[in-house]
Amino acid sequence: MEFGIFTIGDVTTDPTDGTTVSENQRIKNTVEIAKKAEEVGLDVFATGQHHNPPFVAPANPPILLANIAAQTQTLELSTATTLITTTDPVRIAEDYSYAQHLSDGRISLIMGRGNTGPVYPWFGKDIRAGIPLAVENYNLLYRLWREKNLDWEGKFRTPLGGFTVTPTPLDEVPPFVWHGSIRSPEIAEQAAYYGDGFFHNNIFWPTSHTARMVQLYRQRYEYYGHGTASQAIVGLGGQVFMRKNSQDAVREFRPYFDNAPVYGHGPSLEDFSTQTPLTVGSPQQVIERTLSFREWAGDYQRQLFLIDHAGLPQKTVLEQLDLLGEEVIPVLREEFAKGRPADVPDAPTHESLVIRHREGRDPIPGGGEGSRAFEDRQARAAEAAQNATQEGANRS
Repeated sequence: MEFGIFTIGDVTTDPTDGTTVSENQRIKNTVEIAKKAEEVGLDVFATGQHHNPPFVAPANPPILLANIAAQTQTLELSTATTLITTTDPVRIAEDYSYAQHLSDGRISLIMGRGNTGPVYPWFGKDIRAGIPLAVENYNLLYRLWREKNLDWEGKFRTPLGGFTVTPTPLDEVPPFVWHGSIRSPEIAEQAAYYGDGFFHNNIFWPTSHTARMVQLYRQRYEYYGHGTASQAIVGLGGQVFMRKNSQDAVREFRPYFDNAPVYGHGPSLEDFSTQTPLTVGSPQQVIERTLSFREWAGDYQRQLFLIDHAGLPQKTVLEQLDLLGEEVIPVLREEFAKGRPADVPDAPTHESLVIRHREGRDPIPGGGEGSRAFEDRQARAAEAAQNATQEGANRS
């Protein structure tokens, strides 16, 4: 199982002393955080993609991730959101193929639609077409990474004629894709259709909602014949702030929570902690809360924590990483391994994907022969042919 952190890259005034880091310093701090994550033994660093203040550090994820790749050795580098709706799929295909080569395969992506309305028109798109854009653009991206001299025509961008992505993916195997969604079952369906991963960044939503989304994805993953429901590739978000003493954690974090750019001036810290996975307390409380996710999500593959938002000082963020690396993650690794069925896969790596590809086991979008999806298509085709025959007979 993978453990890591993700950032939303906000430049937010520290509410306790009124200081605000510069954009330059926030970007440099983000690189330091990623390097520290590897140092303390985490597996993944992920960055969102935003194009509006105060979210500065992740404006261009492939540049940030390539820079971090040059300064790390083992850290998996991921997007926490790649805006599949407003970023040209051709640009995504080439940028992340390039980053994949530079990192020797340590790149994965979490596709998302984005929840900031103004971003759509800024990039010439209509937010009302968010789902169709996500569906069409990902289909194009999927093909760009797997076909050469591609001829393609769709609704939302100009056609392509004889186009080949350069560079092609490393070892002819694209980066692994997770489809991220908080509220849209269509995206869980899309992830299952392609046999990709599903990531629910459940930092704003109650457990009951997240559980339904994960269950839907698992059921549809099995329907399309990519494996059993328990073998589906699931990732979850989380949000923590720790001190040795839980009362100290609550007291220190409260002003940051109350003024956070995303949820500040809303529910109380206590209500938000009850309703969402936010855990503010001791390392043991974080361990217990995180382990409880398996009760409703099943055995899953990736757990990411948000730790560096809302104006928290860099020193404090690095202390959070020390606590994660020294006291939390080792215990989580051990406890999540207990009772984990042998047939539940680990999170995909470039190496495992290369082996799968060379053995001819890549998922077939929409389900291959033997899947329930394939059988249903066959049945519908037979029914349609029978209806057409009957209609012809009636006309004669």
